[in-house]
Amino acid sequence: MDSLLQQIESLKQEIGSYQARNAEELEQFRIKYLGAKGLVKSLMGEMKNVSADRKKEFGQVLNEFKQFTESRYEELRNLSMNGHGASEGKAPSNQPDLSLPGDPIPIGSHHPISLMRDRMIAIFQRLGFAVAEGPEIEDDWHNFTALNLPEHHPARDMQDTFYISTDPAWLLRTHTSNIQIREMQKGKLPLRIICPGRVYRNETVSARSHCFFHQIEGLYVDENVSFADLKQTLYFFVKEMYGNDVKIRFRPSYFPFTEPSAEMDISCQLCNGEGCNVCKHTGWVEILGCGMVHPKVLENCGIDPGKYTGYAWGMGIERPALLKYGINDIRLFSENDIRFLKQFTSAI
Repeated sequence: MDSLLQQIESLKQEIGSYQARNAEELEQFRIKYLGAKGLVKSLMGEMKNVSADRKKEFGQVLNEFKQFTESRYEELRNLSMNGHGASEGKAPSNQPDLSLPGDPIPIGSHHPISLMRDRMIAIFQRLGFAVAEGPEIEDDWHNFTALNLPEHHPARDMQDTFYISTDPAWLLRTHTSNIQIREMQKGKLPLRIICPGRVYRNETVSARSHCFFHQIEGLYVDENVSFADLKQTLYFFVKEMYGNDVKIRFRPSYFPFTEPSAEMDISCQLCNGEGCNVCKHTGWVEILGCGMVHPKVLENCGIDPGKYTGYAWGMGIERPALLKYGINDIRLFSENDIRFLKQFTSAI
């Protein structure tokens, strides 16, 4: 017992005179005295060899020694952090200089698809359209049947669908028209909405198509809505998006949920209408489909087609973005290549 007390006194003198000139020597101090196999731990193990009548006395001495060692370690650590323990008055080489400016944090930018979507929304909001949203997992009624595509309708083959279940049929929506159906079923007329969102189709991934992409659709239902109203709305959108020099044409088409139906082309913005791979050397690029809402669709949503008419249109967001930014591969949008994404700013 007495020899242990003498050893502790000797260690206290050694610890009190210890000098840590750098972080390495400070760590050596910690390991030697306070580490898992250090001297403090070793002396604690000697308690089993102390007689019962002196355990309390020895325990107090050990606790004081441990506290003294920990206090000395904190003192040395503070000196080291402040640079007082460094040789030649210099701060330890492994300590950061807190007076230096911080590393710059790179500022991110919006994704080009987000930029294009926000730009489209802003244009149509100026015409009084409100934004509506709906589920990406949809039932067959809202995605197909209510849009005048009953079971086994051949037009369903135009959209290769990802089905989640068959009884009942649940699927990943193939267009954002499901939002239009849900909004019309609410019966709050007149209705003027745009429906942006992600859609899914079981297509081969290539430079021109992907198994998921983004759409924005529009719907206007009221009394005395005409095809002329539809054309003027789309003329305004294209001029605002691409400028006054862009050329526009409508072509008759077929969609089961509109009648009459049309597709709208604009002059290719990559080749200025001269012909390139993107426009297949025609000088024209289709950007959307449109038409007057089919009376059957209105009936399916509880709207009287004898009193109300409406127009609808839908377009992908990727294709206008390709034209706007001069990009020739749709896959770049979803590859998350920072070299590609950092080219875009927060404004379009």
